[in-house]
Amino acid sequence: LINPRTKEVVGQRDARKIMEEIAQGAWKTGDPGMIFIDRLNEGTSNPVPSLGPIEATNPCGEQPLYPFDACNLGSIFLTYFVRETDDGVKSVAWEKLEKTTKLAVRFLDSVIERNPFPLPQVAEIVTAIRRIGLGVGGWADMLIQLGIPYDSEEAVELAGKVMSFINEKGHEASQELAVERGAFPLFTESIHKDQKPIRNSTVTTIAPTGTIGIFADASTGIEPLFAIAFKHYVKTNAVERTLNFFNPLFEKMALGKSWYTEELKEKIVNEGTVSHLEEIPQEVKNAFRTAHDIAPEWHVKMQAAFQKYTDNAVSKTINLPNSATQEDIKKAYLLAYETGCKGITVYRDGCKSVQVLNVGINHRAASGEQLGV
Repeated sequence: LINPRTKEVVGQRDARKIMEEIAQGAWKTGDPGMIFIDRLNEGTSNPVPSLGPIEATNPCGEQPLYPFDACNLGSIFLTYFVRETDDGVKSVAWEKLEKTTKLAVRFLDSVIERNPFPLPQVAEIVTAIRRIGLGVGGWADMLIQLGIPYDSEEAVELAGKVMSFINEKGHEASQELAVERGAFPLFTESIHKDQKPIRNSTVTTIAPTGTIGIFADASTGIEPLFAIAFKHYVKTNAVERTLNFFNPLFEKMALGKSWYTEELKEKIVNEGTVSHLEEIPQEVKNAFRTAHDIAPEWHVKMQAAFQKYTDNAVSKTINLPNSATQEDIKKAYLLAYETGCKGITVYRDGCKSVQVLNVGINHRAASGEQLGV
């Protein structure tokens, strides 16, 4: 144990025992998540090291920040970037994605100018480094439209290709803005100082996109579908709210098929997933595999693929079935470190008395108080 102020060793603990306690806590409640703080500080998350070190992230883990730092986040929903030719062949709409990426970077940079900062210290840091975080949502939707299973090497490869493209075009846009508007003021103190001037010290982040995903009628962040039918439940002291969802891509694909009967739809509504239903063709079940159908290592591999091309960090929940063990959680945490992730969050279904997302629309939420949304 090292005192962060004096850098002196003040004690020793058994690392294996601590890891066991972390896994036990995460198995019981979904907490604690884990951040690899050294990795944050060694890489692009720490663009101006003289302002650091970074000691924490925002609550969802995707945004490392300096004291008094802030970052504008925006997300491109990949749901709407699949093109189809006249003969029915689907592919990524790269030209549209490039145009949207560059427009989004300009937009996020402009937001800094319009922000009413709550404290002068925040205004000083934000305007000095101009950190922005452009990310994605609707990743599962894109894979479904392309007919690619989430838990496949093809999906992981495409994840790297999509995010490297957005990161590259985003940095190009920020460099173009530097010509037009100037580089961020601390550019000469930054990790970018020997490169082309750039307007923003960071450009990309992948946020959860939970609420805006609802607005966009799209899957959230880089997550697989949570379920085909699910309930979104929130209870606080101020509000109790329930929203029911049935995946629109599944319904669009299934309508008119001989196997899609009212009886089958009722089954899906009640149970939430389709992987176990014999009536549904295997290729459909492969495309619509949901979070609990996917082995933990595929969740982690996907996060790592996106993290490789993201300046800041990635919000991703490794959703586990209720039957998952503490050993499963330990393996997921260690794999996240080994594959280059900057942090990891796991959640075992049912480990809290009340949870926001519940498989199946007819699921009845348990009693208790839900503090998060």
